[in-house]
This record gives sequence, structure tokens and C-alpha cells, in this order.
Amino acid sequence: MPKILNFEKTLLPWIGKTAKLTSFYFTDSLAENGIYLSKEQFLVLKKLHEKDGQVQNDLAFITNRSKTALTRLINTMDKKKLLYRVISKDDKRINHIYLSAIGKSIFKESLPVVHKIINELQEGISEEDIERTIKVLYQIQQNQTKKISIT
Repeated sequence: MPKILNFEKTLLPWIGKTAKLTSFYFTDSLAENGIYLSKEQFLVLKKLHEKDGQVQNDLAFITNRSKTALTRLINTMDKKKLLYRVISKDDKRINHIYLSAIGKSIFKESLPVVHKIINELQEGISEEDIERTIKVLYQIQQNQTKKISIT
């Protein structure tokens, strides 16, 4: 007879619950400051701030989103006038994504709030524990990528 699994003593429920709570906390904290972005939208703004004009498919890859999910996210962000698409002159199937003036402004406005969120969430956790946690989460991600592909 198989051993009964004590699910609460595995990483899976803790990672899932933490990710969900963090997402709510992130969105709520920004909203309290008049900034209406999801963490996914913030991540896209951050990636475009680092390198504007990225190819949409490349942006999907670096944000770990499927092409379909990123397209929906970009459509939402386009409606909010946070970014815009420019069709490639060389290949009409390729979209380059750029931050709009509104997107640049909201990104800069959100940075102090995001820093505050990070500090609040990491309060009481040593640098050593943060580094160890990152290492463990990275290993979990590596284990997953051996089993699945994100497309």
C-alpha cells in the first residue's frame, strides 16, 4: 500500500499560495497608490524599459508567457495606452512593442511602490535566506523545464 502523502510538507502548495498572495498584494499595493497594473503588466513595462521595441515573440519568451497569453496582455495594455505595436517593415508577421509616454510615466511612478512592496515582503528574512530561496526556486524551475515546454 502506498505511503500517504503529507501534501502540506511539500513545496508545491506553499509555492502556489505564496505566488497567489503575492500577486494580490502587488496589485492591491499599486492600486492603493493610484497605479492600476497587474504584476504581469509591470513586468512587461520593466522589460520594455530595459529594451524598448522588443519583438513580441521575444517578449513572450523573456517574460515566461505563452504567445497567446502575451498577446492578450499586450492587447489589454494597448487599450490602457501603456504601449503600442509597430509592424516590422521587413516581415509583416513581426510586431515590435514600444512603451508609450503613458507607459514610461506609469513605470517610473510605480518603481518606489514596487521597492516598498519588495521590502515589506522580505522583512525579517536574511540575505542568506533570500539567496537560498532563490537558489531552491531556480532549481525547481530547472526541474520543470526538463519536463515541460512553455510555448
